[in-house]
Amino acid sequence: MMKFLDQAGWGHASAKPLAGDASTRQYQRLSLNGKSAIMMQDSDGDVDLFARLSRHLTGLGLSAPLILAQAPGLLLLEDLGDGLIANLASDPDMEKILYLTAVDALLELHQHPAPPDIPIASPQTLAQMTDLAFDCYAAGAGADGSAYRDQAITAFIPILEKHGAPCNVMIMRDYHAENILWLPDRKGAAKAGLLDFQDALVGHRAYDLISLIEDARRDVRPATAKACIDHYLANSSQGETGFRTSLSVLGAQRNLRILGVFARLAATRGKPHYVDLIPRVWAHLQTDLQHPALAPIKSILDKALPPPTPDVLQRLKSLCPTP
Repeated sequence: MMKFLDQAGWGHASAKPLAGDASTRQYQRLSLNGKSAIMMQDSDGDVDLFARLSRHLTGLGLSAPLILAQAPGLLLLEDLGDGLIANLASDPDMEKILYLTAVDALLELHQHPAPPDIPIASPQTLAQMTDLAFDCYAAGAGADGSAYRDQAITAFIPILEKHGAPCNVMIMRDYHAENILWLPDRKGAAKAGLLDFQDALVGHRAYDLISLIEDARRDVRPATAKACIDHYLANSSQGETGFRTSLSVLGAQRNLRILGVFARLAATRGKPHYVDLIPRVWAHLQTDLQHPALAPIKSILDKALPPPTPDVLQRLKSLCPTP
């Protein structure tokens, strides 16, 4: 690592660890002669893919971190600052400004073809990705999730075929307030700093919008969520009824997966704080499932998934490995 930093001209920089995310990636802020940069270490991941997608986004005029240096498992990135919109959305007016800027970034992204050679979020793929809700959340809660898993996946595929297609834009997948920075000195859509996109797929344009407004980590004000949808519809060629249905269907798919991911993070990585987020995810899922298009899968999920009662949450936490 020191050789990497020496070659990049940052060998004498001071380093301060930064909070990571749910992945194995580690981040440090480097400071040297009044300048700063971010070092990302990801020995298990594909930093080449992150770099390629970052260049794709910046090539569209969006604000992903510039790649300053690159080596296997290591990236030196432009420091876009600490202005997470999750921390700045303190009042309704500011929240609306920040979130509409995030929507502007999606609108710009969706005007361009997805980069080549990234996987497609096909209906079959998205349906299969819900398996964690049954294998990790339901099973961890003491229910027999496996008894309903295949039935639910099979029922979800035709719903996604109808409402989760076409797959024709890049979706970043974890597009939410703790992954977006406010860059007020930039213009237009570039005011939204993009941090997490290395798991990108080619998918439906509603996916990242529902990720933004159905946030697992914070409550987005209903007026802000409505404004985001209205803003996207007003500035795109999407039909309102079909797009709103896609938001609900993709929201249900996403929230099902998150239930399982959070339960798995607690059980396998010793991160019980993710269990505390599950009630919010559950509430989003129940809202999505009210849409008539999801009736075939709702009837299965009502039997398969136990609500996150205090006892269920405690049981999920009890699965965390001890230090």
